[in-house]
Amino acid sequence: MTRSVGRIFSGFRCFGSLPFGNPPLKTQCSSVLFRTTSERTLMHALPKIFGRKPRDFSLPNSSWGKEMMQLYNHYNRLSKETTEGQEDHGEQWTRLPSYNRTLKYATGGVYLSKIIQSKARLFTRNIRDPGASFEYVIFFRQDKLKCACIFQAGHLLEGAPGHVHGGAIATMIDTITGTHASLLSAPVMTANLNINYRSPIPLGSTVLIESILDKEDGRKRYISCRVTSTDGSKLHTEATGLFLSISVSHLLKR
Repeated sequence: MTRSVGRIFSGFRCFGSLPFGNPPLKTQCSSVLFRTTSERTLMHALPKIFGRKPRDFSLPNSSWGKEMMQLYNHYNRLSKETTEGQEDHGEQWTRLPSYNRTLKYATGGVYLSKIIQSKARLFTRNIRDPGASFEYVIFFRQDKLKCACIFQAGHLLEGAPGHVHGGAIATMIDTITGTHASLLSAPVMTANLNINYRSPIPLGSTVLIESILDKEDGRKRYISCRVTSTDGSKLHTEATGLFLSISVSHLLKR
């Protein structure tokens, strides 16, 4: 299979340098590309694999409620507007795009994820049905000292009747604090996460999850987090996390 894939990509290189008016060269490249049935099958699949435009799950969809859209528009305005005549001290916000699996859309990552890890999916983006589970969008300040996540919990995240499962809340806390840490020094891994649940989150409601960088110490990033109602009047959950920056080689170990 490795040799087959190698021959296929050799064929791509051949096509890339192919003069359209040279039939002998076309014939030679075809013999490289289509030696086996399995290779022909893979070649037919490649345009669908590599040509599909990735879906950004952090953009509004029909399932977003009023509060979700209001907060999204609020941070979106802050991401585009800078007060005229004032200096930007890092208080402008930036929206983070979010895909099924970020690796797929990094340079070269599509090959790893689609061919080698074809069944892998980012957990919070695994359900494609809008509004069924994790609906969220993350914004970060340009100085990277703070992140804000707007989270709407779908019906698949039920724990206690009518309320969001504590594990789903922990997942979102780990997601935003981990994302925040990775903005500071990617890649990172969660070393410790302490969560205190203060009040339950009604299923289907929208909450604001804010993370703040508390301290940096060598490879360590200490981040605190609060989950509140959209107007900030009610505290649902608070947490602290410790994240360690690691090398890429560490991630590739099996």
